[in-house]
Amino acid sequence: QVQLAESGGGLVQAGDSLRLSCAASGRTISTYRMGWFRQAPGKEREFVAISWSNGITYYADSVKGRFTISRDNAKKTVDLQMNSLKPEDTAVYYCAMHYSGSYYLAGSYRDWGQGTQVTVSS
Repeated sequence: QVQLAESGGGLVQAGDSLRLSCAASGRTISTYRMGWFRQAPGKEREFVAISWSNGITYYADSVKGRFTISRDNAKKTVDLQMNSLKPEDTAVYYCAMHYSGSYYLAGSYRDWGQGTQVTVSS
């Protein structure tokens, strides 16, 4: 089992940048796919980005070109650099470890962090 803790959220204006970080404790993350999801009020948790252990990354269309996921296996961290933020990016952002199934489905992940709030004002 791994414990995940997100940080770096906050209140920013449209067009600003934020960098979220997910710190893992417990088992290593080096062999696992690590993902970021987000959940806005009244909406389902949605896929944002995933980092494969071999460096491959995938992004939701809504964030492609603006967000970048990166990982440091030695430090057991997974970061999400968010640029050109929009009000529709407002949500609680979660990191999680992928176990099986489609990478864009929340049900394929376990060991979720507690989330960090990102609010983007217009």
